[in-house]
Amino acid sequence: MRLLEPERSAWNSARRRPDPEHLGRPAGEVDVDGVHVAQHAVAEPAIGRQAAEESYDQVKQALRGADMVFVTAGEGGGTGTGAAPIVAQIARSLGALTVGIVTLPFRFEGTKRRGAAMAGIDELRTACDTTIVIPNDRLLEVLDKSTSMLDAFKIADDVLRQGVQGICDLITLPGLINLDFADVRTIMENSGAALMGIGFSSAPEGRAREAAERALRSPLIDTELGAARGILLSIAGGDDLSLIEVNEAAEVIRQTATDDTQIIFGATIDERLTGQVWVTVIATGLASPSSRPVARSSFVSSLTSTSEQRDELEPPAFLRN
Repeated sequence: MRLLEPERSAWNSARRRPDPEHLGRPAGEVDVDGVHVAQHAVAEPAIGRQAAEESYDQVKQALRGADMVFVTAGEGGGTGTGAAPIVAQIARSLGALTVGIVTLPFRFEGTKRRGAAMAGIDELRTACDTTIVIPNDRLLEVLDKSTSMLDAFKIADDVLRQGVQGICDLITLPGLINLDFADVRTIMENSGAALMGIGFSSAPEGRAREAAERALRSPLIDTELGAARGILLSIAGGDDLSLIEVNEAAEVIRQTATDDTQIIFGATIDERLTGQVWVTVIATGLASPSSRPVARSSFVSSLTSTSEQRDELEPPAFLRN
């Protein structure tokens, strides 16, 4: 799964080919800049772990010099559950800020797979600075009933991409308010559990506020942001994005936090986003979140589609319903 294309970002990305039931591609391979580290580990975490351990030196060489490493996977299978923690351990041992962004299987995938996923997530949290877990069932709650199973898995993978992209764009794209890597490290280093929300609006008026409110209503956020020790806020728009709009979006997020919450935010400009505002919220330093109900009408039905897609930056499928 290619998360970022090198021609549009200064960041290199790890690449993982998901298990075949997800996207129909070859099974059980993990590549880090082309290094093959797991093979035939479709449903066996132990095999995925063993393969990663056997390729320890190759993975270490591939990751050497990285400032930040994203470990993305669909938990519950062999490669994501078994190999991902090893890759994270290697990255962190090299001094890289290590962020895990993984999906928890749908319940219909079975108890065994879900149990393996939970064990893998616990191990990954130990290995990473920050770990964002995306429960696929939360997406299921807001998807249209006509959504196919294949599309549901594609949506889950697209959310992983969006999470990585929101963080990377804060550092690599020009902006009204620029952040550097030290800012991101401040919020995400040794921060444990985290949550992510994504909001989008192309409304003719109030689009920044609407995007921020939608990010807070995201099915991926299942606890109040006041419980977070840190918040990383990304606001993205076209060259028509104003400083007043940035302030409006940031104020919506600030009002949900406490005085003790450290908030670091940036506003980035991408000419392909004219007429749009995107808000990505990452809340870190959370205890085990308690679930809250998700109303489909407040999240999906209110979202408008856009005629100008963003190439690699296009909305995840569930944001375009």
